[in-house]
Amino acid sequence: MTRMYEHYESQCEVETEGGQKQKGPWQRLPSYNRLLKYATGGVYLSKIIQSKARLFTRNIRNPGAAFEYVLFVNKEEQKCVCILQAGHLLEGPPGHVHGGAIATMIDTVTGTHATILSGPVMTANLNINYRRPIPLGSTVLLESSLEKKEGRKTFITCRVTSTDGSKLHTETSVLFLSITASHLLGG
Repeated sequence: MTRMYEHYESQCEVETEGGQKQKGPWQRLPSYNRLLKYATGGVYLSKIIQSKARLFTRNIRNPGAAFEYVLFVNKEEQKCVCILQAGHLLEGPPGHVHGGAIATMIDTVTGTHATILSGPVMTANLNINYRRPIPLGSTVLLESSLEKKEGRKTFITCRVTSTDGSKLHTETSVLFLSITASHLLGG
């Protein structure tokens, strides 16, 4: 996991010929807290929710017990990459990651990617083909790519592979719909 992290982190800032540092093609995304832009119940409730908001995948306080991951995005190539290591609390079949935990991470990565491309979105369809189980504690790479955009629709594909790319664990296609505050408030 550290090797993969260092690989993408090194591409976040690059050195020019003149020895200057500049922004690279990849950007590391914050993955722990989230600012809520929309919440039902008015401004006061919204501020209460915002102060305690956490991403669903970050609600377990035991380091390494569940979802350990980092996200990187390349806006120019319209790609997002997640380096994931699944902890012991995510066990499904003995010694392997639960399919629902895999789906959660795919939805998290592709949803983050779609939000960067299209603004706030909701998952409309998540189609996952599981190819090979993921052993608990192993590190995998989730690679998300824009397939196409049509109006409010954003189509994303995602592959979960071993870090060297030799093992394909899942293939996914996802449809997201752009939303506004009025969509969330039932308007």
